[in-house]
Amino acid sequence: MKIGLFGFGCVGQGLWKVLHETKGVKAEIGRICIKNAEKPRPLPAHFFTTNPDDILNDPDIDIVVELIDDAETAFRLVSAALKQGKSVVTANKKMIAHHLPELHALQQKTGASLLYEGACCASIPIIRNLEEYYDNDLLTSVEGIFNGTTNYILSKVFEENKTFDEALQLAQENGFAESDPRLDLEGFDPKYKLCILLLHAFGVFVEPEAVFHFGIHRLNAFDAEFARRRGGSLKLVARCYRQGDQVGAYCIPRFVPGNHRYASVRNEYNAVTLESAFSEQQVFVGKGAGDKPTGCAVLSDISALRYQYKYEYRKWQQNGSFFNTSDTELQLYVRYSTGASVADADFTEITERFMSGDTHYTIGRIPVRKLQRAAWLSDPRVSVVEIN
Repeated sequence: MKIGLFGFGCVGQGLWKVLHETKGVKAEIGRICIKNAEKPRPLPAHFFTTNPDDILNDPDIDIVVELIDDAETAFRLVSAALKQGKSVVTANKKMIAHHLPELHALQQKTGASLLYEGACCASIPIIRNLEEYYDNDLLTSVEGIFNGTTNYILSKVFEENKTFDEALQLAQENGFAESDPRLDLEGFDPKYKLCILLLHAFGVFVEPEAVFHFGIHRLNAFDAEFARRRGGSLKLVARCYRQGDQVGAYCIPRFVPGNHRYASVRNEYNAVTLESAFSEQQVFVGKGAGDKPTGCAVLSDISALRYQYKYEYRKWQQNGSFFNTSDTELQLYVRYSTGASVADADFTEITERFMSGDTHYTIGRIPVRKLQRAAWLSDPRVSVVEIN
């Protein structure tokens, strides 16, 4: 198989490494399309081009692999490749989350295959498992730690007593965080992964804007100490679930007791927990960030294309569920500073209140629909954590 590769950053170079270290996949990268021709590269110049057509219009290239960081450009490239009848592998979770209906329709129209295991939890093969192993199981929830960057940061805060800023700097130095880490810290990245998994787990297409998310960007030393005093730590947890004929999803920091299964998931590792009627609970753990873990997932998709593997989207074909998170109530710790106005009326129940100096918190139950509309949630002096 001959591969045309778009992008040669962290994951692109990771793919190059794993492809040349494995002996099981007979494939070669024929051309690499990059944006900046002047940037030094570790490969000879003849591999590179700045013209996408050199890949898209090359009849000898069987597979297009898209690994760039621009979601809209990625969508145009992936769409063009599928229309040419070329199979595509991508790890661009933002692009997929925002364009899943169009990408699904293109696959049905062209017959070409689009695989994207590397877009969700890197080395954990969660999409393939949902498609093949759980295709007829009655799933009730899929949740977990879907972002390696934030888990690395929180591990350093709780295990090495680093400040949040120090932990972020370490994550960037080790290649687990971008120079602009907002997609990770503010919870967008795990939300995009949720949107993808919602289709494969429950058969529903969901726009990212419909999924509530809140990241770790406002957590501070007081929140960390709150978790320590109660014998636990904090993790950014994404969750999608079924309630009757409805499906919901959200992503929010969660207090994790010391004996919880996520407490031992450290650094850049991810964890995914599946709950189902037949197989009950299963937990997958693996590296969720880094060049080789994600490159390995991309290589697995390339390998699957040897036998014309395609997602069948069986849950979408089986399902009549619709998306609705609004009635879900979360038990929340809401920490705020003097001057921030957190409305008691948004809580259906308040179980604990603390006020001291400039820092206060309230613990109680809030429906997601009220949380999404709460004006105080946009106040930088407010942070929220889920408490189960």
